[in-house]
Amino acid sequence: MHKHRVCPWWLGYLLVSPIRSLQHAPARILAPYIREGMTVLEPGPGMGFFTLELARRVGASGRVIAVDIQPKMIERLKRRAAKANLIERIDVRVARSDSMQLNWLGNSVDFVLAFAVVHEMPDAATFFAEAAETMKRIARMLLAEPSGHVSEEEFEAELEMARGAGLEVEAWSAIRRSRTAVLRKS
Repeated sequence: MHKHRVCPWWLGYLLVSPIRSLQHAPARILAPYIREGMTVLEPGPGMGFFTLELARRVGASGRVIAVDIQPKMIERLKRRAAKANLIERIDVRVARSDSMQLNWLGNSVDFVLAFAVVHEMPDAATFFAEAAETMKRIARMLLAEPSGHVSEEEFEAELEMARGAGLEVEAWSAIRRSRTAVLRKS
């Protein structure tokens, strides 16, 4: 398995750059999955590259739970969300590195966006188990890992851990420079 390493907080500024949208356009990536009124979990949101688009798509009746282990990332995310007038739709939390601490959610999540984050987790199996516990019975997860950081074997190992948590591959999705699968709670 790959070595656990967390993206430094200061790289978050590069990750929210508008230039990144040329490769990973949030609206295009999220459109097939997110509807108004949904509850979405986004672990490792960084400074909110996808979070703001998630908040726009869930609308005033939905919410986004963004969980990160880095307080500086969370502070920048809050600032960006407030500036975009979306902060009231986003529940932003700092978690421990060994747990997202989401017991309070129950089975209320409609969608989980795990974009370029699972390879940074110290224990991917724990991540998948905790995420699956928050998901409704027919909820989906978009799992996307950077192909430059995660080999095919490592991605397959992540999928095996997801299966162990009760998630199955529903479809394969094409996202540039990413290994990607749409998972469904079984």
